[in-house]
Amino acid sequence: MAITAADVNRLRTTTGAGMMDCKKALEETNGDFEAAID
Repeated sequence: MAITAADVNRLRTTTGAGMMDCKKALEETNGDFEAAID
């Protein structure tokens, strides 16, 4: 699954984490938003 800028921004808005941290979390969880929050 491709990680889009919108996905990264959504995670950033929810968690307050940095952009690269959010992108890495989404990549590690294959785009699973709920798992990336953890």
